[in-house]
Amino acid sequence: MARLIVTTIPLTGHVQPMLPIASELAARGHELVWITGAKFAQRVRATGAEFVAMSNDWDDADLERAFPALAGTRGLPRVKLQLREMFIAPMATQLADLEAQTRPDAVLSDSAHLGAGLFAEKHHVPWIELGISALMLPSQDTNPFGSAQPPDRGGPGMHRFLNWLIFRVLFGSVNRAYRRARIAAGLPAGDQMYFEVMSRELFLQPTVAELEYPRRDLPSQVAFIGPLLPPQGSAALPAWWPEVEAARAAGRPIILVTQGTLATDPSELVEPALAALADRDALVIVTMDRAIAAPANARVAAYVPYQALLPYCRMMITNGGYGGVQMAIAHGVPLIIAGGSEEKPEIAARVAWSGAAIDLRTGRPSPKRLRKAIERMLAEPSFRERAQTIQRVMAACDAPRHAADLVTMLLPDTQRQAHAS
Repeated sequence: MARLIVTTIPLTGHVQPMLPIASELAARGHELVWITGAKFAQRVRATGAEFVAMSNDWDDADLERAFPALAGTRGLPRVKLQLREMFIAPMATQLADLEAQTRPDAVLSDSAHLGAGLFAEKHHVPWIELGISALMLPSQDTNPFGSAQPPDRGGPGMHRFLNWLIFRVLFGSVNRAYRRARIAAGLPAGDQMYFEVMSRELFLQPTVAELEYPRRDLPSQVAFIGPLLPPQGSAALPAWWPEVEAARAAGRPIILVTQGTLATDPSELVEPALAALADRDALVIVTMDRAIAAPANARVAAYVPYQALLPYCRMMITNGGYGGVQMAIAHGVPLIIAGGSEEKPEIAARVAWSGAAIDLRTGRPSPKRLRKAIERMLAEPSFRERAQTIQRVMAACDAPRHAADLVTMLLPDTQRQAHAS
């Protein structure tokens, strides 16, 4: 069997989707060493992988404590800082962590772990990337990542111009930082942009093509594998769960409101959503790991098993985290998305383009704006119909198995033959 190094930056949304792939590879008998943050050690070991603590560790529960330069920043300046501080600056340390291990047959990383690409380039080892969000690769058929504009806004000429303007000019400092980091790691600077970095062998995109813009120039190594959903598990249901059952039996709408695991200030979305829904005959479920004031029709919990809850929901109101969006669509649930940080505006734009969501185009919507979107979604069946159409496509996927099959095909001949036997 093969020896594989798995490596992920210490963000929950980057570690979580890797877990089912690692479990599938370990179940096939491959030896896995997983380098990531210490808070994920138990989950890593549960897959059958050996856990190794990364040198450049931090806690994603408080990004501004981990990266003080982010304090007080918003919008484009914050995005640039995040790219430089969280993803580019650690490259040399990530490379050193990988080089401290016995040489693997392949390395599997999340797409933000740039040190894995350096390791593959330097040591000529196959590199498999796992996408953790919408595709950001420039294309003649799309507006640039970061514009949050669907491809029907402008044509090829405008796409080329905007890609040059955004990627070469607006993010020029990020590209320069990436090249300096390559030099610091002992490799040539090269002329590649940060947004062009991609494995030449295999890039696993954990969704279906229906939720990504079509591209005639999509690289051949990009494989849509379907959503990577967490296992059903045995988490306890909240004490108020009978209210969910009763609401469903009465035909009362059940609406899930969540801000995911990264941008969790309740004033951005949760509180306006609760205000918008306070007088509606609906059961509102909020996932929020802090105490908040809630109206009588709302129930708040730090965690609710989405696999149990989503089949009951009429809609999800979210800030657009990639994993949560995929899970909602996988259950045929349409979304109202208020994406304002990280890459969430791009995710919102894609799901709205697919017809399964309303994109509010702000991360801080007013209760009035949310109320209008909620009324529209309840009145127009097309959003749910489209979500259910994509759900059927997703249901035909087995993402962990497909990913493991593709990884196995990249292994040296001797390893493939051993696996086949």
